[in-house]
Amino acid sequence: MRAHFVLCFLVLCSLSTTHFTEATKSGFSVDLIHRDSPLSPLYDPSLTPLERIKNAAMRSMARSNRVSLTRNENNLPKTITVPDIGIGEYLTRFYIGTPPVERFAIADTGSDLIWVQCTPCRKCLPQNTPLFDPTKSSTYRRVRCDSQPCTLLPQNQRRCGKSGLCNYRYIYGDSSYNVGILSVDKISFGSKGVNVFPKFTFGCAYLNKDDEDKTKMNTGLVGLGAGPLSLVSQLGDIGKKFSYCLVPQGSNTTSKLKFGNELATIKGKRVVSTPLIFNSSSPGFYFLNLEGISIGKKMLKTTKSVIDGNMIIDSGTTFTILQKSFYKKFASLVEEVLGSEAVKNPPRPYNLCFKGEDIKDSDGSDDDGVVFHFTGAKVRLNNVNLFSLMDDNLFCVMVKPTDDDDGLPIFGNQAQIGFQVEYDLDGGKISFAPADCAKH
Repeated sequence: MRAHFVLCFLVLCSLSTTHFTEATKSGFSVDLIHRDSPLSPLYDPSLTPLERIKNAAMRSMARSNRVSLTRNENNLPKTITVPDIGIGEYLTRFYIGTPPVERFAIADTGSDLIWVQCTPCRKCLPQNTPLFDPTKSSTYRRVRCDSQPCTLLPQNQRRCGKSGLCNYRYIYGDSSYNVGILSVDKISFGSKGVNVFPKFTFGCAYLNKDDEDKTKMNTGLVGLGAGPLSLVSQLGDIGKKFSYCLVPQGSNTTSKLKFGNELATIKGKRVVSTPLIFNSSSPGFYFLNLEGISIGKKMLKTTKSVIDGNMIIDSGTTFTILQKSFYKKFASLVEEVLGSEAVKNPPRPYNLCFKGEDIKDSDGSDDDGVVFHFTGAKVRLNNVNLFSLMDDNLFCVMVKPTDDDDGLPIFGNQAQIGFQVEYDLDGGKISFAPADCAKH
């Protein structure tokens, strides 16, 4: 399976090199816009900051609950279900077609295919812009079943009709789905005239079912996962490397998402790296191996995982999610180190909240703070990564448990704020470096 996965990457790269020569070879960068930012088309000015935090927490749990592991008759890992079609925290802007049509779509490290909603649409999610009309693009082409891009779709996610066109079908953990025609068109990032990919493979969705939440208003998705049809896998000579630096939600600037072997590389003495694990049962996700979490001088070690890697790193989940039994130990240790008892009946959707104003940031010493110990890399978190201020005297921990011990832990985007995070697919590693993301 791994050999097939690598072969798919190599085949697509050989196709991509001739197609994408108009993009800057050193790389390019785009803005990442938090969905609750005033710059976002999803921004709701009627919500208070507290309501936005609560909504983000609810989206995290919805996403976590839909990322599930199924097992075969021998209780071994079989497949991992991808999360919801519209849950995500960061948007990016791109242009598709000729003439170019502006789209805002969720940028998601937990998905692979790029898709937009197209007309004619049998059933689409609500959006505040017109659907993309492929008949109005002079560069649009539909992909046939016997073409190479169609074979890069997993066999259970592609269908070939009598017309010979390649149809894709993504089914999600809550029975929602995204169905469309695999297509090719010009896509550009940044301004309309730069970073142009003349023949980019994407999904033209004409059937989206999502009964869980009809208010997402997203117009598509930009998959940043490891699958062969993701954005990062179609970059050709630019290389399969990207990085981002997430600013806090209340910041007056956007986060940056960078692509390319040159531009996306992070440097400095404080860079730490851990192996990037590709799981054959779910090539769209990025896995890490979490060895433990230390709080102050005390360390909690994780148990050995039954799959390759025991934690997903995900840009689309706000909270960090820990395996249920491990979370209980984590919560107890937080109480012990803080010397304070957690409040009873914490406000939804939090599990762990404390009263008091004595929560202090780490001073950077080895005996202070919360550290996630990944294989080969210690990632030291600050208060902004861990705590949410609910009112003047209530701090809630932005870490939650899985529903059961078969749930998959997630290293969420709140824990990544204030770090440059680099994904090096060819090098097989993820790197972290603390940074002022407003400058990066």
